[in-house]
Amino acid sequence: MSSVFRVGGISYLRIPAEDPRGSAVFYEAVFGWSVRDDRDDPSFEDGTGHVIGHFVADLSVAGEAGVRPYVFVEHVDETLDKVVAHGGEVVTAPYPEGDLWVATFRDPSGNVLGIWQQGPRDGD
Repeated sequence: MSSVFRVGGISYLRIPAEDPRGSAVFYEAVFGWSVRDDRDDPSFEDGTGHVIGHFVADLSVAGEAGVRPYVFVEHVDETLDKVVAHGGEVVTAPYPEGDLWVATFRDPSGNVLGIWQQGPRDGD
C-alpha cells in the first residue's frame, strides 16, 4: 500500500502557483521532490513519499496568511542557499527553537513556508 494512505496523516497538498511549472522546478531543485509534468498542474511527491499534490494556478497565493507547512531538512543554511539560488527569498533567518533551527522563506510565487533542522546549525 502507498505511504500516502495513513489515517490522520497529511497526505495531499495543492500549492498555489502563478507559474505551476516554474514552482515544480523550484521545489524539485530545493527539496529534491519528485515532479511529474501534468499539463497545467504539475504533480509532486515529497522526499518521504508521504505527501503528494499539485502546483495549481487556480488558488490564491497564500503569502504569509493561512496554514504554514514546515519541511524538515538536514541543513537549514544549505537549503536557504538553494531557495535564494532558485528565485525564492528568506523571510525569517534561522533561529534556535530548543534543539532545532527554524527559518521561513517565500517561494517564487509568494507562498511562505518554513524549514527546520534538528541538532547544531551548520558551522556551529
